[in-house]
Amino acid sequence: ARAVTDPVGEWPLRPRPEVAARFAPPLTPWGAGHRGVDLVGEPGDRVRAALPGTVTYAGVLAGRGVLVVSHGPTRTTYEPVAATVSVGDHVDAGDRVGRLQPAPSHCLPRTCLHWGWIDAEGGYLDPLRLVGGGPVRLLPFLGSALGSAGVPGTPVDPVREPAPGGFALDPRLGVL
Repeated sequence: ARAVTDPVGEWPLRPRPEVAARFAPPLTPWGAGHRGVDLVGEPGDRVRAALPGTVTYAGVLAGRGVLVVSHGPTRTTYEPVAATVSVGDHVDAGDRVGRLQPAPSHCLPRTCLHWGWIDAEGGYLDPLRLVGGGPVRLLPFLGSALGSAGVPGTPVDPVREPAPGGFALDPRLGVL
């Protein structure tokens, strides 16, 4: 979910892409998991920087084009991408940084952009938090289940009042 300190970013593909595979962090540093999200695209789609920063890697790793943009204490990663920027270039959020490449991936037969977000200690973060698409969080609410007028069936303010079942949704936490 979006923390108060999360920056607000841009989707790296436009229009807003389908998420083929969500973030599933590993339980241990070398354990199994999905250290980013896979966004469905088409070969040649423009890939855009999610946040402003400096390109710190643009090359090929394990046969795939990889791009890394550093944003102070975090960095975002994009693959498979044919970079249109170079190491040291400054980019703004939404700037084109490359083109999506068709590559062997776990999205076959579709083409996907694997988008990652990593903190300063090398920990993996859910990049969907940057675009308000992190997991839904329900907060316990200890008030009544009545709407703002105190009458059943009255519209409920989703931030201050509970949804049926005694929970309130907090959009600051990245509710979809």
